[in-house]
Amino acid sequence: MQYWLFKTEPDAFSIDDLIAMPNQTEHWDGIRNYQARNFLRDEVKLGDQVFIYHSSCKDVGIVGVAEVVKEGYVDHTQFDPESKYFDPKSPKDKPRWMMVDIQFKQKFSKILPLKTIKNMPEITDIGLVKKGGRLSIMPVQQTEFECLLSRCQGAG
Repeated sequence: MQYWLFKTEPDAFSIDDLIAMPNQTEHWDGIRNYQARNFLRDEVKLGDQVFIYHSSCKDVGIVGVAEVVKEGYVDHTQFDPESKYFDPKSPKDKPRWMMVDIQFKQKFSKILPLKTIKNMPEITDIGLVKKGGRLSIMPVQQTEFECLLSRCQGAG
């Protein structure tokens, strides 16, 4: 099993939106960065655990956990001219963009803020604390996942 952090803007799709979906499951679409796409295509696997991280909002930070329930497959939004994720240069016979399905597991009673994460001495590898390492999909080492999860669950 691997561990991940998926960033989302809560005004576009929040953890509460995930909770409200049928079976509390939704596809994670709209990834338009090649490195993040490669993670979805090649490394994110069934059963992997995912931190949901709210970004570009008043209270940025880790808000909960989801689980990957379907491995990487073609992101259909790239072919939809009505979608904000439409990519007219992506050929249907060799699609550029991928997505996975995730299922809600847990919402924390309090957000674990980025400021707190940056001040945790045991957190050194995650992209959130590295300059220029803030992809929308990023790997998390198991020890750091466990440490962050423990902090989140004890947050209140």
